[in-house]
Amino acid sequence: MNDPHIWWYITRASALIAWALMTLSAIWGILLSTRIMRRIDNPGWLRDLHSYLGGMTLVMVGLHMGSLMLDGYLRYTLGDLLVPFSKDYRPFAVALGILAFYILLAVQGSSLLIARLPRKVWKVIHYASYATLILVSLHAGWTGTDVGALWYKILAITLIGAATIAVVVRVVTRGRTGRAPTAKAWTHKSGTIPSVAPVAAGAPLLPATRTMVVASTSMAADAVMAIRLVSLGGSAGGGTGAVGSGALPVWYPGAHITLSLPNGLQRQYSLCGDPAERDHFDIAVLKTRHSEGGSEFIHANLTPGMTLEVSGPLNHFELEPASDYLFIAGGIGITPIKAMIESLPERRHWRLIYAGRSRTTMAFLPELLQRYPDRISVHAADEQDAELDIASLVVDTDAQVYCCGPESLMSTTAALVPAAQMHSERFVAVERTSDVAAQAIDVTCRKSKKEFVVGADQSILEAMEANGIPVLGSCRKGVCGTCEVRIVEGEPVHLDSVMPDDEKDSLRVMYPCVSRAVGKELVLDI
Repeated sequence: MNDPHIWWYITRASALIAWALMTLSAIWGILLSTRIMRRIDNPGWLRDLHSYLGGMTLVMVGLHMGSLMLDGYLRYTLGDLLVPFSKDYRPFAVALGILAFYILLAVQGSSLLIARLPRKVWKVIHYASYATLILVSLHAGWTGTDVGALWYKILAITLIGAATIAVVVRVVTRGRTGRAPTAKAWTHKSGTIPSVAPVAAGAPLLPATRTMVVASTSMAADAVMAIRLVSLGGSAGGGTGAVGSGALPVWYPGAHITLSLPNGLQRQYSLCGDPAERDHFDIAVLKTRHSEGGSEFIHANLTPGMTLEVSGPLNHFELEPASDYLFIAGGIGITPIKAMIESLPERRHWRLIYAGRSRTTMAFLPELLQRYPDRISVHAADEQDAELDIASLVVDTDAQVYCCGPESLMSTTAALVPAAQMHSERFVAVERTSDVAAQAIDVTCRKSKKEFVVGADQSILEAMEANGIPVLGSCRKGVCGTCEVRIVEGEPVHLDSVMPDDEKDSLRVMYPCVSRAVGKELVLDI
């Protein structure tokens, strides 16, 4: 550190490394959004690497700025590095670098707050990373002392060329295979169905609703109807995805949609197709023995050409990155699991335990056995003398366990698997009680600027609907997570089954269809 030029060397090196990392981060994000990397590894792990590259870029930029201040020759102050045009040395070029730094901070901050920002806001901020690449390239070209060197020219051409090619690829593939980041997956949760990213804070909590057409129906098993839905005016194909009006929102395995049926009921169903196919949604509906009107209506009335209002996708059961998975599906619980399996790269280690009353009642079983014969164990009750021994399957496993099916299957599995490894998706609400007696609550909806009283025998959701608050309720049993709202002030009493209470508290969210409040006042961010 006694070398008077040491800080100048560090400044040059850190700047070039930051430029390279920034370019790699942008390219990696583009590759993820186009799903070109789909067969290489888990989307979650790849997104983590994207975030890591962006974080390391900030670290190197910080080192670059710090070394500029420590260089005794340049004599930069913190103000010179944060305020444009405060330094006489090439003020315009330095100002471009400062602007790029602020945009980079905003992009990284939006990545950390993705679960709390409105989707449109996040996209605008994140797309600004392209502007950062341009600004940094200009800043480097106009301030760098090595610009004339051959190695510098090669490096600059490589970085700028690679970024340009990646952007062109993104533009060409946009609308066909695009994907979008999502919030961190929630583990060991309960919900009626699987879903995609949680509703962003600050946005009206109304999942996107669109009119869709039943493109086709078929029987995936006894009493299980497979249904393909396309956008009104979209394509009914099954390829890489339609462009334009037929393109549907991105979703991740574990997602669900809500169908608004003509008989007035709303029902949630897991998406069980390929997330890369953007022109349709695939679901499978079991006709239950004691149907409350949803599955019975669908099986009796749904035909190709019928239109339905569809909202979502939402997700509280997303696949987390791991090196090993154990999937346990019971009956129609195979639907979210099927999408998870099909999203994994071939080299990822996983196995599936699929249980049902008989092979003829197990949806997608022939297809799965044909594609993955060595990874699937079938337990058909009519072929076995004993019940499925969950304990022997999960004992000492290091795998992440994903379970969906009857409550008895999930509760048994959850009792045997450590919470850190357990992920579940329920179809019925867990019965929950509270020591806090029901009482009238004064609720303030901050963004709607409305205040009202919720009676002791009334749900908060019902009161919100009565007062015209833009929140959508679906299952109304604390299972699907559709009515999620963010808490500004007050302490909730969680009575839902969507996710663990500590995760809801960390996110400051609640589900007003069943949950209440400890005190008499509650302020919601809606």
